[in-house]
Parts: sequence; structure tokens; C-alpha cells
Amino acid sequence: MSANTANTANTSSTAGSEAAQPKEGFWAKVYNGDGDFKIVQNRKRWYTVLIGVLVVCLAAILIRGFSLGIDFEGGTKISMPPSNGATTSSVAETFQEATGVEPQATQTVGSGDAKSIEITSSRLNEQQIQEARAALYKAYKPTNGAGEVTPDAISDSTVSESWGSTITQRMLLALGVFLVVVFAYIAIRLERDMALAAIACLAIDLTVVAGIYALVGFQVSPATVIGLLTILAYSLYDTVVVFDKIQENTAGLFNSTRATYEEQTNLAVNQTIMRSINTSLFSAVPIASLLIVAVWIMGVGTLKDLALVQFIGVIAGTFSSIFFASPFLVSLKTRRRKYRDHEQRVMRARQLAEDEEHDAEAASDHTETVTPASSSGDAATVASDKKKSVASPNSAVPQAPQHDEPGHGVAGQSWRPGM
Repeated sequence: MSANTANTANTSSTAGSEAAQPKEGFWAKVYNGDGDFKIVQNRKRWYTVLIGVLVVCLAAILIRGFSLGIDFEGGTKISMPPSNGATTSSVAETFQEATGVEPQATQTVGSGDAKSIEITSSRLNEQQIQEARAALYKAYKPTNGAGEVTPDAISDSTVSESWGSTITQRMLLALGVFLVVVFAYIAIRLERDMALAAIACLAIDLTVVAGIYALVGFQVSPATVIGLLTILAYSLYDTVVVFDKIQENTAGLFNSTRATYEEQTNLAVNQTIMRSINTSLFSAVPIASLLIVAVWIMGVGTLKDLALVQFIGVIAGTFSSIFFASPFLVSLKTRRRKYRDHEQRVMRARQLAEDEEHDAEAASDHTETVTPASSSGDAATVASDKKKSVASPNSAVPQAPQHDEPGHGVAGQSWRPGM
């Protein structure tokens, strides 16, 4: 068999084996971390979207403001069972006629035997409270848990404005301490720029959640604050996972001209994106179930406030950790001359590699025209062996070799990103 025939057979065999391999689907690429989604490279686009969202949220906060619960701004709350045809509108009308004060909110909470109508208003004095209780009892004759008609079936509670302001101050203090501790931990555990990017994403999450609450008119209660701190911790966890992978990928970055910091960061985002999606789904599903139970079965209340802010926060935190945390980090890094110089070295190395490849192809074509057909394959092989290539790691993510101990193998591939 001649050399040309052998080379043709080998080429056909290779092409056949490649064609036999199934094409990797979208979700398979996401799971394996080799989707090569240009998230960091398109950061200007994400910044534009972010600016638009923040403008809407800030406008809602400044123009509409927040609907604060009784625990924050003080007031009086009166509850009674919905007996004898009592509805939220009729109870509100009876309350206003008895006290001369328009209720801020009248809603049904609970279900079954625990169902009740709850009236919230500005702070009433003792006489106004007694007048309201008497009017409600006379109009609806509510019954207690034992089925007895009694005025004691109507309950009331009052919160002073000073207590509400104290709660607000403590909430802001707790949030400030949380952010300081987070910044210090990430700066020590990882690096300062990563801490700055993480805090920026937390600020985005806070603004978006607050803007949605102001825009829709959801009531802010102590349970809302607890849920908010919870989702901030979740968003922080997701961001730190991505940053840890970035630190692993960029170890020894300046000792090589194979990839830029931007490319290695984008690779880390692709490698961890499936983990972020999985974490979000497994967090959002039980929260959504809790929200449905709170609204449809138990009515509005503390449980609903807690679930609502967590559901909104999980979605906002997922987007911020994927589309903003890493791009912010790259924007901070590229402000430094060291990273810009390294990027220029990488670009020059790639240009040189392309020039050498073109020269090798030209030499191969020339060799094929002046040598016998039987030796053309050998000349092309020699020219191919002399090529140098410097490719982005985002073009394809190599499969990590198997080892007995974790933490070894190709940089950036020490663990399966989808797990």
C-alpha cells in the first residue's frame, strides 16, 4: 500500500470516529463546564441591564417608599374571628365608625378554626381601643375557641413608635456588621478585589429586593429582615464558590501566555454555572412551597413575609453571582497595569503563533508541489510538528484525569462543575 493510500485511510478512520461521537448538547455543556458562554467578555451588556434595573428600583424606593409593618412604625392591631358574615371591608367600616381612624390594613390570616380578621391602624389610645372592641362585638358577636360568644374573642396589641425605631436601628446595625465581617473574611481568605466585588453584588441584591418591595407594595416586617439576611448569606456563598474557582484557575497566571485573566475568570464561571443553577433550584423549590402554604392555606402573616423575601432574594442572588460578581472582579483587575501588560503579552504570543502556522502551511503547500506524492504526507507532518499554538482555555475544557486523591489534574478541572 502506498503512503498516500495509508494517509487517506488514516484520515478517513479519524473522520469516521469523530462523526460517530454524538454532538454534545446544551445542557451537557453546561453540566461539564465547557459551554464557553461569553459572560465576562459581554460584561458591558450586563452593566447596561443592571443600570436600568437599579434606576427602576431606586425610583420606586424614592417615590413610592416602603409599606412598613406595625413593628417598625408603631400602631395598634385588633384581631377577631370572622363570625356572623364579617368581612374585611365590613369590619374596616365598623372600626372606622367607632374610632374615627381609617385602618391602614385589614386582612384575613390563618385558616380553619385559627382564621381571623386582622385590623392594623395608627396607634390608638385606650379609650379608642375599647370603643373599637365594643363596636365589633356588638356588630358580629364573635366566638372564642370553645364556641362561646364573648368580648374576649377580640384581641388587641399596641406597639409604640419608639420601639419601632429601635428595631430599625438594630436592623441597620446588624446589616452593617454583617457586611464588614463579610468583607474582612473574603479579603483574608481570597483577596481584596474579590471582597469588593462580593460587597458590590450584595449591594445590588439589597437594592433589587428593596426596589421590588417598594414597587409592589409588600409590607416590611421583622420576618422580612430575617429573610433578607438569609438570602444575602446565600448570595455570598454562591459568589465565594465562583471566586474560589477563579483563584484556582489563575494560579501562576503571569508565568504563562496561554490565557488572560478575563478568559480564566470566564472559564471559572462556566465551570461553576451548573452548581449555581442547582443551588438556586434546590433553594427556590422549598421556598416556593412554603410561600404557597403561607398564602393559600395559612393566609398572610410572618411565614409569608419570610418566604416572600427569600424567594425574591434567591432569584436576584443567582443572577448577581453569575452575571455581575465575576465581571466586576475583572473590571477591577484590568484597572491594574500588571494585568493589562499580561493581556498584551498573551495577544502577541497568539499573533506569533498564527504567523508561524501560516508559514508552516505555506511551507507544506510548497513541499507538496516539489516532492513526490509519496513523501508529501511526511513533509506535512514535519511542518505540523513545528507549529506553536496558544489558545484560550475557553475554547474547550479538557476532561480532568482520574486520580486516587482529589485536588490533582489539569488546572481548573480538579472537580466536576455540575456536582
